[in-house]
Amino acid sequence: MTAPTHVASDSFLAALAALNKDLIITFAVPGFVALILIEMLYIRITKHGGRYEARDSLTSLMMGFGNQIAGILFGGLALLAYYWVYQYRLFELGWTWPALFACFLGEDLAYYWMHRISHERRWFWASHVVHHSSQHYNLTTALRQTWTGTIALSFVFWLPLVWIGFPPGMVLMFSAFSLVYQFWIHTEAIDRMGPFEWIFNTPSHHRVHHATNPKYLDANYAGVLIIWDRLFGSFVPEDAKEKPHYGIISQLGTFNPVRVAFHEWAGIWRDVTHAKSLGEVWGYVMGPPGWSPDGSRKTSASIKAAWAQRAAAVPAE
Repeated sequence: MTAPTHVASDSFLAALAALNKDLIITFAVPGFVALILIEMLYIRITKHGGRYEARDSLTSLMMGFGNQIAGILFGGLALLAYYWVYQYRLFELGWTWPALFACFLGEDLAYYWMHRISHERRWFWASHVVHHSSQHYNLTTALRQTWTGTIALSFVFWLPLVWIGFPPGMVLMFSAFSLVYQFWIHTEAIDRMGPFEWIFNTPSHHRVHHATNPKYLDANYAGVLIIWDRLFGSFVPEDAKEKPHYGIISQLGTFNPVRVAFHEWAGIWRDVTHAKSLGEVWGYVMGPPGWSPDGSRKTSASIKAAWAQRAAAVPAE
C-alpha cells in the first residue's frame, strides 16, 4: 500500500499549521475594508443594493474589534481543548490532499451544526444573537461578532474532527477560511448567482438566514456549502416577492456595544433567577430562544406555525 502524497515539505506544513484563525482573519482585514468602501460607493452611486447607517456600522465595527480582543484573551481555551483531544485521536491524518479535502468538508459540516444549534438552543443563541442584531444588511454586518463564543464553549462542535485525527492547525485553518468566505455574502448588492447557488452559500441564501420574516426564520445555516441545508431540510430559497426584513424578533433599539454583546445573557440570568424548578432552569438555558413554561412567549416554531396557519386560511386565487 503506497503512502499518500504529501502536500509540501515538513517545514512548510509546520508553518501552515501555525496559522491560527485570528492571524488568517487579520490578513484578510485590508480586503474587508476595501470591499466595504466599494459597497458604500456602489450604494451611493446606484441608490440600491442596501443602505448604511453610521451608528449601526460603527457598532458592528466595535463588535468585530471586541471579538478579536476576546480571541486573544480566551482563544487559548479552545486551543488547549483541541490539543488535549488530539492526544486521543483515532487516526494519524497528515497534511495530505485527501485529508485536506476531508477536513474542509468536515469543518463545514461542523459549522453547519454549530450554527443550527446556535439558533435552536438559547445558551448558544446568547452568543450568536449578536450577529443578527443589526436591522441592516451590508458588509459591516459580517463584522458584528460575539465576544462570548469561546467561553460559551461553541468550539466543542469542532472537537470530533481533531478526535478523528485532523491536526488542530488544519481544522483552525479551514475554520478561518470559512469565516473569511462568509464576509462577502453579507450584501444586498449581489442578486442571484445561478448554478453557483446549487452548491455554495451566496448573498441570496444568507439574506434569508438573516431575515425575521416567518417564511425565512431559522433557515440556511451554511458556512461555505449550501448542500448541508439541502440535505438536512433547512434550505429556504429567497423569494423575489418577499423582501427580507433584518434583525431579531424583539429588536434591541440600541447601538451600545456592551448591551449588544450581553443582553441575551442578562435575559437568561433574569429568567433563571425567577425559575420555579430545575426543569424551568433547563428550559430557560437550553430550550429554544423564547421558551417559557406557559408558552406565552414567541419562539421561531410558534411564529412559523402561526404564519403557516394564516397562509392556509387564505383562499387560493
